[in-house]
Amino acid sequence: MENLKIGKREGSKFGTARAEELLRRLGDPDKKLKIIHVAGSNGKGSVCAYLTNILRAAGLTVGCFTSPPVYSYSDQFYVNGRPPADGVLQSYLSYARSAAEGMEDAPSQFETEVCAALAMFAGEGCLWCVLECGLGGLYDATNAVSRKELAVITSVALEHTDVLGSTIKDICRHKGGIIKNCPAVIPDNMCAEARDYFAAMGAKVAGTGLKVTRRTVYGQYFSCGGRQYYIHAFGDEQAYNAALAAECAALLGIPAGAVGNGLKNTRLAGRVQIFRSGGRRYIVDGGHNPQALSPLAQTAGGMGGTKSLVYTCLADKDVNGCAAALGGLFGEVIIFPAPSWRAMDVGKISAAFRPYNKNVRICADVKSAIEGARGHTVAVCGSFTILKEAKNWIEQRR
Repeated sequence: MENLKIGKREGSKFGTARAEELLRRLGDPDKKLKIIHVAGSNGKGSVCAYLTNILRAAGLTVGCFTSPPVYSYSDQFYVNGRPPADGVLQSYLSYARSAAEGMEDAPSQFETEVCAALAMFAGEGCLWCVLECGLGGLYDATNAVSRKELAVITSVALEHTDVLGSTIKDICRHKGGIIKNCPAVIPDNMCAEARDYFAAMGAKVAGTGLKVTRRTVYGQYFSCGGRQYYIHAFGDEQAYNAALAAECAALLGIPAGAVGNGLKNTRLAGRVQIFRSGGRRYIVDGGHNPQALSPLAQTAGGMGGTKSLVYTCLADKDVNGCAAALGGLFGEVIIFPAPSWRAMDVGKISAAFRPYNKNVRICADVKSAIEGARGHTVAVCGSFTILKEAKNWIEQRR
């Protein structure tokens, strides 16, 4: 699938004008879709997956665009629960590139991908579109769409402060920018300052009174709004993500049976995803900040036996917060450099973990780090950039 990429991913461009113009050149595909727009610091991809499967369980046709890709490039462009065939995706990407020719301000790769996805969903017969924000919301390319059925904000945390601002209120302003002439929904476990901000904008709160009633090795049951649900995911955060999707579905008039079936049938790639291979248990998770790593911490903390953490991250991440959340839960921590020009220095990562774990060592790459792990359970996390290689290594040893 690498040949489908439009080119090297350049620095982000902010503002919606380029995407708005490109959508016009493509015949306004966004106007042919019922769009659910999802923003947030964490949980966006999970909520998008839950919503997509709920809509499918109700018999509706739906396209889902998320970023970044987890295991393959086409992961970002799902049509009715499946990635498109190579030729189909290539044709829509080429169509968007051709439409962009002659634009005075050329769209970025991400902007082109967003517009190509919308064109593909409309062209392939989708009625609904679940659309994940890239960065922030207000000036994100996905906010170029002309109308929405629903805006969803999953969480707010200090992130990308050089772009979005240094306070929770600053971040809220950007996330809240997706609420344009449509209802909005937020989760009850959102931090109080953000919850109050969006409630003042009229957002409905989902997950009030939520209670996790039973945890299993495959997932968990939770109750909310007088109903019981099951999800193949771990941690309280995921229960709130699922409850958020359930509330959205209720607002859209989706039958309760479809909601339960959609949640139950959702499998989350790269989010506390458990594999068993060679007598070991591996946990693969793309969480890259302390809040996002909460489900992994809950899951690993409840497991017995020896445990190893294989970790890396990018330079702009809160490595000290991640180390505090995870370091004390594992018998050893193995650090390696992320395969990115944005990688954080391994010495800095190691220094963050040493106050919580005396057994910290550095390896050259994710393969050697996993291979050298000594625990019966091995958690690999810190960045989506490493998940594909980690998963491939694990599956080759089955």
